[in-house]
Amino acid sequence: MSTNEQDYGQDPLAVRDTNAYKAEYVHSFVELWDQLIDWDGRAESEGDFFIRTLKEHGAKKVLDVATGTGFHSVRLLRAGFDVTSADGSPNMLAKAFENARKRDHLLRTAQADWRWLNRDIHDYYDAVICLGNSFTHLHDENDRRKALAEFYATLRHDGILILDQRNYDALLDHKVEPSHDYYYCGDNVRATPEHVDDSLARFRYEFPGEQVFHLNMFPLRKRYVQRLLREVGFQRVTTYGDFQQTYRDEEPDFFIHVAEKRYVDGGEEE
Repeated sequence: MSTNEQDYGQDPLAVRDTNAYKAEYVHSFVELWDQLIDWDGRAESEGDFFIRTLKEHGAKKVLDVATGTGFHSVRLLRAGFDVTSADGSPNMLAKAFENARKRDHLLRTAQADWRWLNRDIHDYYDAVICLGNSFTHLHDENDRRKALAEFYATLRHDGILILDQRNYDALLDHKVEPSHDYYYCGDNVRATPEHVDDSLARFRYEFPGEQVFHLNMFPLRKRYVQRLLREVGFQRVTTYGDFQQTYRDEEPDFFIHVAEKRYVDGGEEE
């Protein structure tokens, strides 16, 4: 298989495997990824939500565990945060480093699989961010629980985890396709669900020049993620819909969970 081609075998719907993520982000896909995101459009759509949230919680030292091509790492560096940028894909990390250099920043990078994060990351952080719908690459519940436990362990006693996810509830229950108003802002790229069931959301990404790629992801439900966060030990989980705390469940394109490690008597969930 060429490093520029994805290969799901004879039955792409059979690939419900966490370990497939490295093979999905082939070099040619990564080179086009920023067309999908559109850094300027993404920055405008999310505003200062993440910067403001981190500052409200007193966070200064941040671990970006889903660096991708570097968008959030660079934004946080510009805002004065101390950032470590991790990703499981070497192709993504290389692109992120290149993107940061073009913007006069030098990333501190580490290749790490979330399930063994603390094997490769030897430090404590005020905040861990896992953004870009990345958590849906974990297809097995044991993997999801292990990853969250690793995030929890690398946080200081009053640290926070910020984790986002696509609104799969709307896709599964109402067949409402993503709006692309907030996260994937590229004008010339189409990202559409090709197959959706309770165990797989397969998305098709079409770029100019008839270049097509796919990602197989697990369709996380909002309540399920909130429950996992609480069960791992996070005390308060506040969920936002497209950067707003007040929303109607069918409306948001994405959910953003802010999970606090700090002890809360009785615990809380919003």
